Amino acid sequence: MNTIPTTFNETIPSYTVIGGKERLGAAGLSAILLNRGRRYTRRNLFYDLEKTGFDTVVSVEPSPPSYDIEELAARFPFVRFVMLRQPISLGERINLAVSEMNSPLFFVLWNDLKIITGGGARRMAERLAYSDDSAGEGGERNSFKRLCTVPVIQTPRFETLPTLMVPALQRKKVKTLFLGPTSEGISSLYPFDGVGIYDRERFIRLGGFDGTFKSKYWQLMDFGFRAYLWGEEISSTQTLKLSYEASVPVEENTSGADYNRFYLKNIAPIFQGDCAQLPLRRFPGFLLQTDGGISAAWDDFSKSRRWVNANRFRWHCDPRAIVKRWDLESAEENFFPGNGGL
Repeated sequence: MNTIPTTFNETIPSYTVIGGKERLGAAGLSAILLNRGRRYTRRNLFYDLEKTGFDTVVSVEPSPPSYDIEELAARFPFVRFVMLRQPISLGERINLAVSEMNSPLFFVLWNDLKIITGGGARRMAERLAYSDDSAGEGGERNSFKRLCTVPVIQTPRFETLPTLMVPALQRKKVKTLFLGPTSEGISSLYPFDGVGIYDRERFIRLGGFDGTFKSKYWQLMDFGFRAYLWGEEISSTQTLKLSYEASVPVEENTSGADYNRFYLKNIAPIFQGDCAQLPLRRFPGFLLQTDGGISAAWDDFSKSRRWVNANRFRWHCDPRAIVKRWDLESAEENFFPGNGGL
């Protein structure tokens, strides 16, 4: 296991940038455009983003990049095209794009998603801001309400998807269920497909996504659990709706090295008093659930233990407190099974 990052963008992949020298607006909201590789009409896509009025747009290009980058950069000078030297994970792409912008908020989108309702970028940002007489937790004044706000997402036939992720603990294992976004402000463990409007300052303070995860599912799970363990919030809004223009992506949650890393960072630590620790007594149980030998298991355990110790005072609760946020019994009819238990 590679060393777990303790600061935002601790390791940055090789990349080059074309365009993005102009700022389109001053709404306080920029867009990150992720590309799934399909050849959608990119000119129309950038026209739509231009009309929405985002401050800037960072388009993270697939490798190899599209042939029309130079032409698009000239036509849309507010778009910064980030060209990767090699493929990287979803979270690493978002982290990299965040480092290329400075708006207080950023909206993560895919090239196969279309904004249906929500208004312009300025209106979106205004909905997420506290009123002048409001303050954040502990009396500290914050500009925005939460780490991430997730939209309603629909299929190409405009059927609403159950995209709110709900955690459940069964015999010390984590299981995820899907909840339909039936009302305003429902909590979600993480943003489905990474899509949502993020507070940039909170995101960086959290450390962003952990690039040591290769699985998209476990990378999102780690981000969500860490957010709630450290006192952040992710919730939905009914005022913003998007729709996929093609098939809905499927998340695979197979166990393996990524699950082991997720377990050591989020489930195994013990929260007592005002800090967390990963005690040595957790190692025998961890060893029994791994496929590797004792040397590899101890290496993973030791790295995670050092990471937990470095961040020990950032914990606000334990994993069971996170699960209790969702009242599974009273809302059971609204839940859908996840992609399988762990």
